[in-house]
Amino acid sequence: MTYLLGILWIVGSFLMLKYRETLGDTIGEAEWMRKVGGVQTVLIFVSIFLFVWGIAMLTNTTSFLFGWIRYIIPGLKPSVQPAVQTGL
Repeated sequence: MTYLLGILWIVGSFLMLKYRETLGDTIGEAEWMRKVGGVQTVLIFVSIFLFVWGIAMLTNTTSFLFGWIRYIIPGLKPSVQPAVQTGL
């Protein structure tokens, strides 16, 4: 199932790049999008992220590549923190 989802993310990212003008007209441009280059630039960033996520799902490296996000978002922290070597 993860292989199928990974392939779907990759294909979806290519389709998002191909039809970014149509998607941009559909979504519309918010004020924050203008600050980063417009709606089409945001769609390019999202499609690159989806492509990397799809590759990570195919290679089973999602926990390695995106595991650090759990430590940034407060509700997603694991119950057991990893041991830190202090050198003492």
